[in-house]
Amino acid sequence: MPNSELMPIGVFAQRSGLTSSALRFYADSGLLRPAEVDPVSGYRYYSADQVARATVLRQLREIAMPLTAAAAVLDARPDEAFRLIDEHIAKVAEDAAAARRAAVVLKSSLVGTPSLPITTLKGPVLADAVEQILTATAHEPGMPVLGALRLEATPEAVTLTATDRYRLSTRTLVPAEPATSTWAATLHGDELRAAVAEIRRGALVGVEATPHGIWLRLTDRDDQHCRLLREEFPDYRLMLASLPEVTTRVTVSKDLFLRALEEHPGERIALRMAHHGMNVLPAGDARPDVPIPAAVTGQDLRISFQLTTLYPAVSTAIGPEVMLDLRGPGQPVTIRSADRGDLTTLAMPVKPDHSARAGRRGPLP
Repeated sequence: MPNSELMPIGVFAQRSGLTSSALRFYADSGLLRPAEVDPVSGYRYYSADQVARATVLRQLREIAMPLTAAAAVLDARPDEAFRLIDEHIAKVAEDAAAARRAAVVLKSSLVGTPSLPITTLKGPVLADAVEQILTATAHEPGMPVLGALRLEATPEAVTLTATDRYRLSTRTLVPAEPATSTWAATLHGDELRAAVAEIRRGALVGVEATPHGIWLRLTDRDDQHCRLLREEFPDYRLMLASLPEVTTRVTVSKDLFLRALEEHPGERIALRMAHHGMNVLPAGDARPDVPIPAAVTGQDLRISFQLTTLYPAVSTAIGPEVMLDLRGPGQPVTIRSADRGDLTTLAMPVKPDHSARAGRRGPLP
């Protein structure tokens, strides 16, 4: 008879999340041998202290780790196990990227449509612009366009734009070679983000269009591909044109502003602008205001933001000083460099009312 503290394979399977057939396979492989096998019936029994090893083994197999590597992780010290897991995940990601590139080439060959050269940009400049603009994206089920980037090319400029309804970021780039024609498309944000590291290493990046995506042609590196989205991008130009007049303008040190935001304990940031400067208001009555030296013109104003809306808009601004153009408590605020206008972000403040919906952001108009 087996030890009464042991559990039969069926019970152990339920405890560990592994099937009985998987446990038999791992026993035969030497990865997880039963604590005891009945010599007459051949029934397998496991001890409670084997549950942890079985659970880790199941998790390793769920991330597609080969048996030999899983065995090494199970018997390794924590630091060595971490290293082996990280190496495996890096290999999986590399294989997935290679498969994705191969699939793109395959699909292009099936369509048989040649790519159309659009423009050429400096790689490091394009990479920075993509990272800056994609901070204004969000993943929302059923609305993939909120995670996308809009690319618009003319012979004079290339404009990148993104919006998650509460922020809108746009940056204009001067092409290294003028666009051959006017062209616009909405690009898959995550795929473009994944290509940033390679883009940054390319001195020049050629942009070529196909019916279903764009090719980013890189010298001495693997070309990158990004799919197009068919959903209609929001008419941000109409929204920009309909903004009210600026009533308050603030110019402030980017570093001082970011430090005040980082040290603020709350999730919501309240700002007060007056002729003497800008103050970050406390989250509660126990703390004093945090004054920030700033040049303020126009009307005095108090306005509030969610930290997750305001901080990215300020942190991605170009240059040592940022300029805030404010239009009132409930209106979008334009945030940009004080001396460069090629990167602009609109951030939507928290609604100023005191109803049951107070503290909620409204979307951009």
